[in-house]
Amino acid sequence: MENLRDYIFNLRHQKYRKKVDEIAQNYHDLALSDKERVVRRFEYMCENEEAVILNNQQIVFMRTISNLPDCFTKEEWSEKFKNHYIHESGYVSNLLPDYTSIIQEGLLKVKERSDTYLKREIDALLKLTDKYLIEAKKLGRNDVVETLSVVPRYPALNLKQAMQFFRILHYGYMLEGGYQIVGGRIDQLFYPYLKKDMEEKILDENSALELIKDFFLSFNVDADLYDGVQQGDNGQSVVLGGIDEKGNQLFNLFSKLSLIACRQNNLIDPKINLRVNKDTPIEIFELGSELTKAGLGFPQYLNDDVIIESLIRQGYKKEDAYNYAVAACWEIVIPKYGFEIVNIGACCFFKVLEDLLKNKTDYQSFSQLLTDYKVYLEKECDSLLKQYQNIYFVPAPLIESGLEVKYQNFGIHGTGISTITDSLYSIKKLVFDDKKLSLKEFVSIINNNYENHDELFHHIKYQLPKMGQNNDEVDEIAVEVLEMFYDALKDKRNCYGGIIRPGTGTAMYYLWHGKQLGASYDGRKKSEPLSANYSPSLSTNIKGPISIIESFCKPDLIKCNNGGPLTLEFSSSMFNDDESIKKMANFIKLFVLKKGHQLQCNSVNLHNLKNAQINPDKYRNLIVRIWGWSAYFVELDKEYQDHVIARQEHSL
Repeated sequence: MENLRDYIFNLRHQKYRKKVDEIAQNYHDLALSDKERVVRRFEYMCENEEAVILNNQQIVFMRTISNLPDCFTKEEWSEKFKNHYIHESGYVSNLLPDYTSIIQEGLLKVKERSDTYLKREIDALLKLTDKYLIEAKKLGRNDVVETLSVVPRYPALNLKQAMQFFRILHYGYMLEGGYQIVGGRIDQLFYPYLKKDMEEKILDENSALELIKDFFLSFNVDADLYDGVQQGDNGQSVVLGGIDEKGNQLFNLFSKLSLIACRQNNLIDPKINLRVNKDTPIEIFELGSELTKAGLGFPQYLNDDVIIESLIRQGYKKEDAYNYAVAACWEIVIPKYGFEIVNIGACCFFKVLEDLLKNKTDYQSFSQLLTDYKVYLEKECDSLLKQYQNIYFVPAPLIESGLEVKYQNFGIHGTGISTITDSLYSIKKLVFDDKKLSLKEFVSIINNNYENHDELFHHIKYQLPKMGQNNDEVDEIAVEVLEMFYDALKDKRNCYGGIIRPGTGTAMYYLWHGKQLGASYDGRKKSEPLSANYSPSLSTNIKGPISIIESFCKPDLIKCNNGGPLTLEFSSSMFNDDESIKKMANFIKLFVLKKGHQLQCNSVNLHNLKNAQINPDKYRNLIVRIWGWSAYFVELDKEYQDHVIARQEHSL
């Protein structure tokens, strides 16, 4: 019999799916309020969902309705766009509700303090739970009956109940219309239940591992139904480890078993983020490196030494800063207290230079150019912030019930740091230092996409120093640009009175912005992608991964606390060496000691990637890291596949 993991991976469970009718026009005709529409749709979905329990499945609840009909017609959305700034789809995202308190209270207790709308949603979710209870009794699944007889009505009493409660909440949040609602610090949530179960001999390490594997499988049964730019971009991100205010390491047995469970499941969800610091034992880095070796594209490493200090400096309470987690990709979120738009927009560093040089080229020095660049960068940031007024979100009673909002800050990506750094260095070197050509001539060449200047193009692209080569003169430009970005935002306030957090991630903008731009002064041609995230440009001749760390740890990353990882690809052949795990672990530790903020290390095989484009059916389990999330390579659009193939492979 096919085991549960393979059954889900092979999509056998999708045979239970169906579609429901659209409802927006009916809601419009009834002139329902926005909140009434959300609640009525939630009731409608719960009523029409079927209870399906797969063979040997311990943690249940999966979507059997494949569509989530919108609450509003296209015309109604058009009206909202006229009067509001609508972020992405208009539904809440990238939030971390307070799973812990709700699991400790039970929904009946939450219902006591709820308004009519939330009470109705809780009742609908409990009725759906009862469907599963009836189905479990019918199947003779007494283990599921025992669990659902307690949760989610009442507080969880053991690990299995706590995990089942979490699954029902997460399911409910998505069914309400939220997307990329993240899982947060699951090891801190679940470890007390695990500890108690082991003390009472209910579980041992082996049975706990199997339960965690089953729990992680539940993230994969309907992951394809969640909104994202590409398949896999579903926001199912969790965090392990970290330190408390006294510096104690919080990595525990649940953390360890979670890393093992992910490696054994070998699936893209949940995405693991590992909080580490300068005192993290090397054994933890080794456990994380085992997942890198497996080719999962995670864990992503988060440096507490940088991130916590940055949050405190920006006004977050100390206890909240120490309890941070991450959003769907890498942006920092605060559990329970944050209703922040961590990815509200992106400032394209090269666009600022492009705009500047359209208006002026008669600079007498490079420092004069940088002075004006800073002015234009601030103007670009101001222009972005002016858009983000009168923001509208569709109400979400269930999600909002898990929040006590203290922070309503914005995060803005800074895209293409290597592109702008290498471009500015190229101008400095060729125009002001060596005087090979005038700035006006250089601008003309760039505007013509290097046409008839092949020799100059080759020299710039392949011979000039680049960010990532540990060249101080180049890297100092990156330091200056990020300081400018920080300065442009540090005193700004959003429409809620919150701060603006600068970040070093690009998300999908490395493709989107790249398509909109002309050629750049670093050898990138018109419409080609920018450098992705906080990483070197694709064509950079790298001396080795350590030189990349040296370059990218020079800026003060405490000032860029919205996140954005240094992303590195390592050849899978490197892991044939028995010492490879130790080498990788020490490499990551070096990054942490150098005050890097976030790091992704991925194992790739170029031969397999190219073959997967030709014969996708043979490579369905091939996993790659895109920006802040992992995906099955064959499910990606070709432009994303091509970019992954073009990334440089490293070895240690």
